[in-house]
Amino acid sequence: MTLVDTSLRDWFGDIDIYLFDQILRGRITPGMRILDAGCGSGRNLVYFMRAGYDVAGVDQSAASVEATRALATRLAPRVPADAFRVEAVERLSFAPSSVDVVISSAILHFARDEAQFRAMLDAMWRTLRPGGLFFARLASSIGMTPAELTPLGGRRFTLPDGSDRFLVDEDMLMTETGRLGGRLVDPLKTTVVQRARCMTTWVLDRNDL
Repeated sequence: MTLVDTSLRDWFGDIDIYLFDQILRGRITPGMRILDAGCGSGRNLVYFMRAGYDVAGVDQSAASVEATRALATRLAPRVPADAFRVEAVERLSFAPSSVDVVISSAILHFARDEAQFRAMLDAMWRTLRPGGLFFARLASSIGMTPAELTPLGGRRFTLPDGSDRFLVDEDMLMTETGRLGGRLVDPLKTTVVQRARCMTTWVLDRNDL
């Protein structure tokens, strides 16, 4: 199937627009192995399945993993069912240095504290090959005022939209970038969602070549 055979929505699904941007920039290319850490029902994998990428995913929800397997059966039957696993991000069972791209879309902000945040981050980083790309979208306090956030302890806050999230800031993201030995592919970019929450895009490469 080619792009002209179907609609853009069918081809790309409900892909994160900032992940789509990485594809447009040529940073994610055919032949790469993609791991979606927190894949949900596979919305960010539709294009990669259709385009013949080697894809994998994990989620703590068995129902979500089953939905992603069903999606793969329809769009990419060559992908084995065990490429999609029910497991926590901090306990990834994929081999070290085994994937070219890790996607972490709206996952890290569910960490219960800094220890779990780093455990999740370290597990994803270990799976990346040298030169690999790490893509994350997560809630942050960048662009919010202290008055808009209700602290819950351990970097968790209640946001104006009523949700409770683990929030990073620029200093933390830059510190973690250095700790991992990564390199920013793009400057940090934050979207302010009408004073309800802020979402930051954090894209690194593993430059230990």
